[in-house]
Amino acid sequence: TRVGMGNLVGVVSAISAGGAGAVFWMWIIALLGSSTAFAEATLAQIYKEKDPLYGGFRGGPAYYIHGLFITKRGSRRKKSVLAVLFALSGLLCWCGISQVIGNSVSSALENAFHIPPLYSTIVLVALAAVIVLRKNATVKVLDIMVPIMAALYLIITIFIIVTNLPQIPAVFGRIFEEAFGFRQAAAGGFGAVLMNGVKRGLFSNEAGSGSAPCAAAAADISHPAKEGLLQALGVFIDTLVICSCTAMIMLLAPAELTGGLEGMNLLQTAMEYHLGEFGVVFIAVILWLFSFSTFIGILFYARSNVAYLFGDQWKYQTMYKVLALVMLFIGGLAAYSFVWDLGDVGIGLMTIFNMIALVPLAKEAVGSLK
Repeated sequence: TRVGMGNLVGVVSAISAGGAGAVFWMWIIALLGSSTAFAEATLAQIYKEKDPLYGGFRGGPAYYIHGLFITKRGSRRKKSVLAVLFALSGLLCWCGISQVIGNSVSSALENAFHIPPLYSTIVLVALAAVIVLRKNATVKVLDIMVPIMAALYLIITIFIIVTNLPQIPAVFGRIFEEAFGFRQAAAGGFGAVLMNGVKRGLFSNEAGSGSAPCAAAAADISHPAKEGLLQALGVFIDTLVICSCTAMIMLLAPAELTGGLEGMNLLQTAMEYHLGEFGVVFIAVILWLFSFSTFIGILFYARSNVAYLFGDQWKYQTMYKVLALVMLFIGGLAAYSFVWDLGDVGIGLMTIFNMIALVPLAKEAVGSLK
């Protein structure tokens, strides 16, 4: 899920709202985020526990926060308030992201194939339901999908970059100029550049937000620090490689062609400039695959949070899955500006609650590395 919808939609949103300079701040948040990704994934492995419903292991911030404030202090309380707040904010965030996924897919398919949003959304929700409502289909599907779609996307984007090689220095110049530019500062736009880079960088690579550790805890690996290093590498590849490729696609297209466009229209117009009609179709298909894998992945994350809040009962797991499918359907039919806000608020709260525990527990992750 690090390699997912955020690599397309997050970058498009960052450049639409914050300009080329937002890309630089996405890079910075990735470099900082690699360290937090290491710490949270290592701790997820250290504090993981057996999953009686799905088999294997589960964990994440709710569980290491519980370990810090309840287990270590010998408290008699069954729940940590901070862990409960983290779990709730995660479930809130993933509902918002479900709507973003639905809207991005339906608008991309409408642009590429003129398919009415209702039809594309029904197919998306039906396929998602078949997978997520089954017990153990999630990981099997992602194991097949993600390597193929990521490789295809990288091959095409690298081809575009290589064919436009002489323009690359000018694009990097524009990124750095707008990241620190006096024009942006004078216009009061520096804050927008910075915040959109940070927000969308977090949305893409998830570092420090505490969502990825929910999956990292389930990994079958010989040492906790190995999982931490793997997740740190994942953040690096996600943002500095794949997100940069998406940014290059848009920034290598002429400004007079893409000026005033935003969202998937911006990305698909840029792809059409580079690859003709094939580019529009390709990006619609890739976005569908990236979005589909992200939706399946966030419901995998939700497992451990639902279990922490409500206990090990299938009815609560199923209820949240149905809620997410409803949000996916609603998002596919209409664009609501508050949907991004819902996701941003959720991921912001998750990051705050996660970092409160991550700072005092970091020495355990460093100890594991040593």
